[in-house]
Amino acid sequence: MRKGKNLVAVGKGGVNNAQTTDDHQVRMATERLLTVRIADLVPYTNNARVHTQKQIGQIRASLREFGFVTPVLIDSDNNIIAGHGRVEAARAEGMTEVPCVLVSSLTEAQRKAYILADNRLSEVSEWDPQLLKIEIKELEALHFDVQIIGFDAQDVDQINIGAQTEPDALDLDDLTADSKADNQKMHCPKCGFVFEVS
Repeated sequence: MRKGKNLVAVGKGGVNNAQTTDDHQVRMATERLLTVRIADLVPYTNNARVHTQKQIGQIRASLREFGFVTPVLIDSDNNIIAGHGRVEAARAEGMTEVPCVLVSSLTEAQRKAYILADNRLSEVSEWDPQLLKIEIKELEALHFDVQIIGFDAQDVDQINIGAQTEPDALDLDDLTADSKADNQKMHCPKCGFVFEVS
């Protein structure tokens, strides 16, 4: 529906009444940064994300190392939208106030959905193992305890930190023709390299 030059943004999850100048433009949903007493924050009763004591300990270590960098998202009634674990960790650290960002433009359905999305969308991403190895090695060279960022000794072992992996010897029997139409091009099933066979 057109109102002057503005369009009402409609998402697949529902209608959002916030006006945008372009229906493809992402709106700024955050309104302002506040400092709120932890005692005044209201955890979401149906928060499906469970924080173990081990994870709260890791978040506490992160807060001590980096400070409270990522604010808690709240609505106008101080209901927590995102940041339950950070609030628990801050309370355990003896903090009485935390930085919060006010987000009051979400509908009830959007707020409930975002509480799930905030956790789920980060879960479905993947690590680039080579870049992760480089970053971990550089942190270790700087004598930084990588457990603070959530990597324990077992995690480090699993990504083979410091191990130089040499390519396996090429077995010509493993080479396969790229296609029947052009059997002069072969590819290695181990590394995917395509080369001409003379």
